[in-house]
Order: sequence, then C-alpha cells, then structure tokens
Amino acid sequence: MPKKKTRGLGRGIEALFQDLDNIDDQKDMVVDLRIDEIRPNPYQPRKIFNQEALNELAASIKKSGVFQPIIVRKSSVKGYEIIAGERRYKASKIANQTTIPAIVRDFNEEQMMEIAILENLQREDLTPLEEAEAYNTLMKKLDLTQNNISEKLGKSRSYIANYIRLLSLPDEVKKLLQAGKISMGQARTLLGLKDKDKMICLANKVVDEKITVRQLEKLVSEESNGKKVPKKKKKPKVDPYLKQTEDLLQNKFGTKVSIKSGNTSKKGKIEINYSNIKDLNRILDILRINLN
Repeated sequence: MPKKKTRGLGRGIEALFQDLDNIDDQKDMVVDLRIDEIRPNPYQPRKIFNQEALNELAASIKKSGVFQPIIVRKSSVKGYEIIAGERRYKASKIANQTTIPAIVRDFNEEQMMEIAILENLQREDLTPLEEAEAYNTLMKKLDLTQNNISEKLGKSRSYIANYIRLLSLPDEVKKLLQAGKISMGQARTLLGLKDKDKMICLANKVVDEKITVRQLEKLVSEESNGKKVPKKKKKPKVDPYLKQTEDLLQNKFGTKVSIKSGNTSKKGKIEINYSNIKDLNRILDILRINLN
C-alpha cells in the first residue's frame, strides 16, 4: 500500500497511520466484508460528497473493483465502523457491490475521531464550515487547544481561529456559505458586524447584487460607523387586473396611462399623459368631453 502524503501535517496523523502501511501480520490482513455490515464513521466531518465524482468512482469500481482497502474497526454495537475510505464505501454501494476489501484495526474512540478529522483536513477539500466544525470537534472532544491543532496540521493559530469564528455566524448566513453563495472572505468580513440581523441583510445583499469582498468591507465599515447601508428597493407587486386595464387604456388613448393603487380594493388614481394641447384635445374628443 503506498505511503500517505502528509503535506504539512504533524506527527499526529502520521503516527496513527504508519502501521497501516505494513500488512504482513495476521491482524492487518485484507478481508472482504459485507457492505451491509459497515456503517460510516460517526465523526466524519465531511457532510457533502460530490455526486458526480462518486458516480465516476462507482463506474470504475464496477469495472475493476476496489484497489485500496478501506480501514474499519469493529463496532461496539454491531458490525464495523469506517475509519478511512468512506468515498470508496459510498461508491461501492452505488455500484451495487455486496462486499468491499477492508483492513480491520483496533482503534479506540479518540483515535478513530482524530483519524477521521485529520485525514479529511489533509485532503483540503472540505467546505469552510466543515473545516471549522472539524477544528471545533478536535477542541471539544479531544481537549486540544488551537495551538495543539496548529502544531498537528502545520498551520498558523490565526488560520485555525479564523475558521472557528465562522461557527458564530447566524444560521441563515451559514447556509449561504455552505452552498457556496458567499465566499470564506465574505463570511469573515461579515463577522465584523455585531448585529446578526445586519449580517443576514448584508449577506443577502452580497448574493443579490454580486458584491465583492472589497465592496463588502466598505459596507461593513459604514455600518460599524453608524451609517445606514441603503437597502435594495423591492419592486412593488403589480396587480394583473390593473396591468391589463392600463394596457387597454393605453391602446384606447394612444398614450401612456398609469393606474396608481396598492390593489383593486383601495382608492387610487389614473394618470393619462399628453404631449401638447393638441394631444390633450384629441384625448378629450375620445372621452367625448366638449369644453365649448
């Protein structure tokens, strides 16, 4: 089995995985396990899997099988839990495979959690919120500090802190970030506001008006200094009956006609445009109004 690249990771994950490269003894033998006896890692930080990539992997597995075994441990409840290799597991299910090659290892709860999180962080393709949740889990479940995580991953403490701060965003803004409608930079900029309602308002403005990070920084600065950010004006809903009536009147008079009213049940007014006195007299003739 080829060695895993650590790309700046500390000895934490490398130490946990180093034994997986040696499968000479009996306990590291590759065995075929029934897929229906396996369940995903409960500590898996990844929530979103690219469906197109999974389908491609499934097609490859259907044709050539699984080349690299997944790593599992025996579950304390039933069957096995995945330690590493959930994409291969999911793709094998799509390919309607009944078994999958696996190495069964004896990891405790803490090791399992750490491997699941660090392996995914190593791949560097988590969403910003998934990455933030991963750091937060390491801190809460394993009593690690930001400095500890920084040392394990070879990243600065401020890098870790910036991601963890994303978890304080309002849920509405988190959804936009998770969906990729706002960027990590825009989300971080919004954190400059204390008022969560204003965060939500500006986040929606970013999406609606395609505001850049630099433009957003200016808006956040204006909000922080007490200046009101102009809200996007909503176009009033047009009553279909009034719109149809406007069209009929415009066709009759040959000029622009506007009906001003909130809806048909309220009072309003009709405005008929004319360009000069001659045009006004023409409209009066249509209305059969004689001023003589």
